[in-house]
Amino acid sequence: MAKSFEASLSELEQIVKQLEDGDLPLEESLKLFETGVKLSRECRERLANAERRIEVLIRESDGSISLEPVETD
Repeated sequence: MAKSFEASLSELEQIVKQLEDGDLPLEESLKLFETGVKLSRECRERLANAERRIEVLIRESDGSISLEPVETD
């Protein structure tokens, strides 16, 4: 079963913290980096899918799309 977006993002944040600390052997750092890249790609894809779904939901009755900026923190 796939992890939720939040779980993947949390794991990615933990990996970044471990890599920033710099206390790991090279091989372990590389393995964590590879995992982080994979998680980053998965999160980006999920965000892109969510954006496409939102565009469908806000599609105007005449078929045009009314895109409005989404405020972020």
